[in-house]
Amino acid sequence: MSGFPTRVAVIGAGTMGAGIAQAAATAGWPTTLTDSRPEAVQGAVDRIARTLDGAVQRGKLDATARDAILGRLQTTSGIRAACEGADLVVEAVLEDLDVKRDVMSQASDWAMPSALLATNTSSISIADIAADLPRPERLIGMHFFNPVHLMKLVEIVTHDATDDTARADALAVVQAMGKEPIVVRDSPGFASSRLGIALGLEAMRMLEEGVASAADIDRAMELGYNHPMGPLKLTDLVGLDVRLRIADYLHLALGAERFAPPAILRRLVAEGKLGKKSGHGFYDWSQP
Repeated sequence: MSGFPTRVAVIGAGTMGAGIAQAAATAGWPTTLTDSRPEAVQGAVDRIARTLDGAVQRGKLDATARDAILGRLQTTSGIRAACEGADLVVEAVLEDLDVKRDVMSQASDWAMPSALLATNTSSISIADIAADLPRPERLIGMHFFNPVHLMKLVEIVTHDATDDTARADALAVVQAMGKEPIVVRDSPGFASSRLGIALGLEAMRMLEEGVASAADIDRAMELGYNHPMGPLKLTDLVGLDVRLRIADYLHLALGAERFAPPAILRRLVAEGKLGKKSGHGFYDWSQP
């Protein structure tokens, strides 16, 4: 395990991929970030730079350390170029089984034969993603939380074929990033998404029924249960479209009505009100 990883590839330059790439580079590992959309890669680098600049301004990081982190971060437009020579690959692409299987298949073709392959999925079966890989025992779930640079939790998700070395490697990687891992068995929604979605959907139903305003529902959890953020504001941060996909998947996979998406969620997504990234969701984010 000593010296592992020597090179990291992160596939997907959205919010999560950018955060994971920053965490890997901060841990001291040469890291390559890629995405099928060139503009997404540049946007991710810009966000990482702004986050690091903010840390410098707050005195949490010095300028030399910021420059070193950015110096360990490279970008490319192709999976092959990102993965060649990598011994850790983390995918953070669209929450879609077929897309993730395709990405992991390509990664396994080009990464080192012994590479640890990690998926950042928040709900999809790890075994299903690993099914057609030549070494399914080396694929594991590594579910980070948003924003990655602030959130300590990472879910390590094992499936029946996961070997002990992959599990140990994943735990060591997460701890080297300064995160706190929990280990859960492969099951729809794992631990965090299953609980988080159930709470978020119930908050949406309460809003539909006029029980309280979005702000007061959130304050109930923040002040009454010491949650750092209420479930509706958190949904806005994660993205209503992301939450809808996860809810649909859990509803189908578990057959439980408590995961059936409320009408308000479907309506807002159909209207393009996806949360903070679109400017509107359960809250108005259009004003600074």
